[in-house]
Amino acid sequence: MLAELSIKNFAIIDDLTVCFSKGLTILSGETGAGKSIIINAINLLLGSRATSKMIRTGAETAEIEALFHPPASSSAIKILKDQGIESSEELLIRRVISINDRHRIYINGRLSTMHFLNKVTQNLAAISGQHEHQQLLNESNHLLILDQFGDIMPLRQQVYNAYHHILPLIQELDHLKANRRKQQEHTELLEFQKKEIEDAGIVANEDELLKKEQTRLKNAETLYQIVAGVSETLYSSDGAIAEKLGEINRQLESASRIDETLESTAGELSDAAFRIEDIARELNTYIDGIQSDEQRLEEIESRLDLINRLKRKYGGSLDAVLQHLDTIDKELNDHNTLDDRILQSEQNIQEKHRQLTDLAAGLCQKRRKLSVILSKKVEQELNVLKMPNTRFEIAFAQTAATPATPAYLTANGKVIAETGTEQACFMIAPNIGEDLKPLSNIASGGELSRVVLALKSITANDASTSTMIFDEVDAGIGGEVAEVVGKKLSDLATANQVICITHLAQIAAFGDHHLQISKHIEKMRTCTRISPLDTDQRLKETARMIGGEKITTATLDHAREMLGISQTYRQKLSN
Repeated sequence: MLAELSIKNFAIIDDLTVCFSKGLTILSGETGAGKSIIINAINLLLGSRATSKMIRTGAETAEIEALFHPPASSSAIKILKDQGIESSEELLIRRVISINDRHRIYINGRLSTMHFLNKVTQNLAAISGQHEHQQLLNESNHLLILDQFGDIMPLRQQVYNAYHHILPLIQELDHLKANRRKQQEHTELLEFQKKEIEDAGIVANEDELLKKEQTRLKNAETLYQIVAGVSETLYSSDGAIAEKLGEINRQLESASRIDETLESTAGELSDAAFRIEDIARELNTYIDGIQSDEQRLEEIESRLDLINRLKRKYGGSLDAVLQHLDTIDKELNDHNTLDDRILQSEQNIQEKHRQLTDLAAGLCQKRRKLSVILSKKVEQELNVLKMPNTRFEIAFAQTAATPATPAYLTANGKVIAETGTEQACFMIAPNIGEDLKPLSNIASGGELSRVVLALKSITANDASTSTMIFDEVDAGIGGEVAEVVGKKLSDLATANQVICITHLAQIAAFGDHHLQISKHIEKMRTCTRISPLDTDQRLKETARMIGGEKITTATLDHAREMLGISQTYRQKLSN
C-alpha cells in the first residue's frame, strides 16, 4: 500500500505531501491543476526515467519520496532482505533529480541503482492510464496479458531461455557448415602450398649459406690471386718470409748457446717459423679448392630465386616459410575433424530443439485453455460495465516457416519465437450481429476504458500488486456507465488500495477518501496543492464536478444523492 507521497520542486509543485489510506481514494481537480504531475511523480518512484527538465524553475534539484507498506510476503520485502536492507515491512523510496542530470536513488536510506529500483517496485503499484490504453491497442502485448493472467510467466521464461540458448548453437553450426562448403577449395589450396614448400626441400638458413657460396664463386679469380700471392710471399718465393725466419732462428740459436737466457726466445721464434709453414700449407689447400664453376653458380642463383619466391609468398623469411608449413599441417588436420564437429553440433542442437519444441507446445496448449477462461471472464465483467452481449475472444496466429527460417527454430512448419509459436489478438464484437474484429480496429475510448478496467478486475484478485492507480478510466464514458465504473472501482478497493483520478462525479462519489488537487498563485509563482476533503467540502466538490464552477441548490441536491447512494453501496460491500 502507498502510505505517503512527498514531492519537492517537481514541475509546478514546490512542496507537497499527501497521505493515502486503504480503500478507494479519489483525486479530482480542474484541468491543469497538476493531476498528471502526481502520476508522473509516482511513475518515477516506480522506475521511469528522470530528466532535469522535470525540476521546478529556479531549483537545483527535485525530490520525490514515497512510503509503501508492502505485505510481509511480498516480493519487494523478500528482495530487500536478500540484499541485507532493513525493511521492517516498510519501503521508503526517494529519488533526487539534479539539474546536471546526476540523479540519485535511495531505498530505505541506502543509495541504489535504477536496475534494483525496477526490481523492487515491480509489483508495488500498477498505473492504468493512457500508456496502458496504448499497450492494449498494441497486439504484441496481448500474449503477455494472457500469460500474466494465467500465471504461466515461468513457463514463458523457460521458452525464452531455451530459445536464446539454441540461437548461438545454430549460429555455430551454420559457421561450421559454411567452413565445410569452403573446405574443398581451401584444402586444395593448402595442399598445393604444402607440396610447393615440401618439394623445394628447404632447410633452415639455407639461403644464407648459398649466398656465401655464391659470393665465393663470383670472386674466385680475385681470391686465387690474393691467396696465391700471400702463400708465395710466405713460403715459395726467393727470400720468402719462412726462409728468412729460418735463417734468423739459426742465428738466435747460436747466440743462445753463448747466453742461455736467449733459449726461450729462440724457441718462440722457431715455433713462429713452423706456424708460418702451417699457414702456407693451409693457403695452398684453400687455393686447390678454389673453383670457377659457372654451372654451380647458375644452380645457386636458380635455387636462391626459388627460395626468395617462397619467402615472398609465405612470410618474408625461411623461418616464416617453415612456420607456414606447420600451420598448413594443423589446418589440414582440423579439416579432417570438421565433419565430426558438425555431427556433434547437430546432435546437441537436436536435443535442445526437442526441449524447445516441447516447452513451446506446452505453453501453446496452456494458452488455448486460458484464452477460453479469460474470454468468458472479460465478457462477464463487460456485462457488468454496461457492455451487455459483448463477445470477446482471443485469436491465435502462427507464422509459417520459409526456406530462410532455420530448421531448428520451427515446429510442424511453424516459426518458434522467444515467446513461443503463436501471437495473440484480442477480438471483440460489442454489438449483437457484428463479427468479431481486432480490439484495436473497433473499440471506442469508452469501450477501451472498460476493457482495461475489466482486465484489471480479473487480475486483481490473483495479482501481488496491492496498489492500483487509475488515470483516464473515465475516458469516453458518462452517466449510468460512469456509475457502474465507480461501483467496479469500489469493488476492487475491498481487496486492494485503489487511487483514481477522475473528472466524473458519478465515479468520485464512490470514493472512501477524496483529495482535491488545486492550483494557486503564491509569491508570483504557480503552486499545486492537495487537500483532503471533509464531508461538506466533498459535497461541494462533487457538485462542482456535476455542474461546473457555479454551484446551485440543484447540483448540491444531486451531489448529496450521489454520495448517499455510493455510501449505501460501500456499506453493503463491507457487510
